[in-house]
Amino acid sequence: MFKKLFLLLFATATLITAKAQTADELQNAYYDFSYAYVQHFNANALSLGEALLPNAGKLSDKAQPNFYYRMGTLYEDLNQFDKAINCYEKVIAAVPDFFVAHRALGYLYLKQANQVAGKLNAAKTDPVENKRLAALYTATAKKAIPHLEKAQACDPEDDTLTRIKMLYKNTKDEKGLASLDTRLQTLSKNCVDLLSDK
Repeated sequence: MFKKLFLLLFATATLITAKAQTADELQNAYYDFSYAYVQHFNANALSLGEALLPNAGKLSDKAQPNFYYRMGTLYEDLNQFDKAINCYEKVIAAVPDFFVAHRALGYLYLKQANQVAGKLNAAKTDPVENKRLAALYTATAKKAIPHLEKAQACDPEDDTLTRIKMLYKNTKDEKGLASLDTRLQTLSKNCVDLLSDK
């Protein structure tokens, strides 16, 4: 009886120790990644970050958005836009008012919308393809708009405002354009410009 109890306690203690080591190792991996990122060792940071990605959900609630934002910028620099979008979406899910990630997302979706617009112009003679591309353009533009609006509300830039208005005009959303100023004013009330992992 005592032998079984001892073995059970020993196994539990070993499991707790192993779990603590795993958490420590994860934290150390995050620190290594952060150091490489801050020092602009981008290739090293990307390698460390990709190794950390499968366990990123186990990072602290404050470390996760910081990690995903940094990974998003690394992927964006490498023109791996789908991966960057995925990372930025995770940042915004955790910190909805972090307008820097909104700006990055908005411009990535805008880039996609512009690519579709180029194809749309080339497909003028094919009504079916033209209709499909027009719907795709509208859907992609509508993804870009709220992110660009949040960025504009928190950190106004003439270029961003021009692009937002252009997207509303191109999607023929006069109602959205007419209420833009009111929306920007509301969005400007809660703005986060820095992430802290502590």
